[in-house]
Amino acid sequence: MNAPESVLSPLEILGRQARQAARRMRTASSAAKSAALLAMAEQLQSRRAWLQAENERDLRAAAKRGLEAPLMDRLRLSDKALDTMAAGLAQIAAMPDPIGGLSETTLRPNGMRVARMRVPLGVIGIIYESRPNVTIDAAALCLKSGNATILRGGSEAFHSNQALGGIIQAGLQAAGLPPQAVQVVDTTDRAAVGEMVTLTDYIDVIIPRGGKSLIARLSAESRVPLIKHLEGNCHLYVDRAADPDRALDIAINAKTYRTGICGAMETLLVHADIAASWLPRAAARFTELGVELRACPRAAALMPGSVPATDEDWATEFLAPILAVRVVDSLDDAMDHIARYSSEHTESIVTEDLAAAQRFQREVDSSSVYVNLPTCFADGFEYGLGAEIGISTNRLHARGPVGLEGLTIQKWVLTGEGQLRG
Repeated sequence: MNAPESVLSPLEILGRQARQAARRMRTASSAAKSAALLAMAEQLQSRRAWLQAENERDLRAAAKRGLEAPLMDRLRLSDKALDTMAAGLAQIAAMPDPIGGLSETTLRPNGMRVARMRVPLGVIGIIYESRPNVTIDAAALCLKSGNATILRGGSEAFHSNQALGGIIQAGLQAAGLPPQAVQVVDTTDRAAVGEMVTLTDYIDVIIPRGGKSLIARLSAESRVPLIKHLEGNCHLYVDRAADPDRALDIAINAKTYRTGICGAMETLLVHADIAASWLPRAAARFTELGVELRACPRAAALMPGSVPATDEDWATEFLAPILAVRVVDSLDDAMDHIARYSSEHTESIVTEDLAAAQRFQREVDSSSVYVNLPTCFADGFEYGLGAEIGISTNRLHARGPVGLEGLTIQKWVLTGEGQLRG
């Protein structure tokens, strides 16, 4: 028998409501889900001034606490951020609905038909820091994939997240969907996080988005399965066969597009055959842009103003205008370095050598591996997913940017005409 709500904690009540909403969401029409998303996009535009005023409350409080510049950048709901969020909602609304899709059917010798059907995960809990855009991205992807979700954002974005929660509720109501399908936790108490990861009766999976300390805590405490997004210690390797000008543009973009994102390049590897001609040019550009260079001895000799790199630098996700630089003697050396230090997030090679490109993509074991592209493309929106819940470095269920399909599972569906097992 279910316990009365009077004896449940506030989070348990949210969980029970989410579980009930999840049953309705499994059968929600694609049209209704898309209508909700488009209504949210319209609300983002029409209520922009109010949203930014609420966001400003968070920004002022964060500035008083001395929040670092990259985190302030993540927190800000700029016009560009709101436009991107609205575009992501529209893109997700237009995408094919994954729910109910069937795999190819196999006909068994007895005439029984066997297939798999794509279905929602159920109730997804999402715990995240700093970025209020996650509130919209997560709600949109969970909604389109037929899931219910409970969102627990960071305290530094409390007012922004509550305001965005109001936008989401308006969209759900406009489409006739259960408002409990997306619920934003309305407390900044850290104990709520600890309780949330134990609600196995109500939450099917937890997706954390945040720094190493958050991931470590949840990995230790959670009784609910996690889809983990670990740090982005991303590498760019400039091969001996790279086009020098293209390589320079890619390297600059990979580091300086936004230094605080998980897809920012943190280590630059350069083949020894082109290091003498290419690294001084690169160093000058990086220095002009305010990037501190931490170099191995061979790279330091070619990069005036750099400082010696430590072993810790090779393993660090800086999320800041700091770049570790190393000269390597071969593609194999570059891949060995990546294998040792990478967080298995995103790596890229710049080369005109097709064989080197193919080896790099085949042998580097990260969730995304690029050729002739900056690592900052590590984003679900850029992959055409509309948005992402996070970039999973897991090896089970979902890996890389987690979009609609990553929020579903498959069940077996069998159809017969009265066959009996003999």
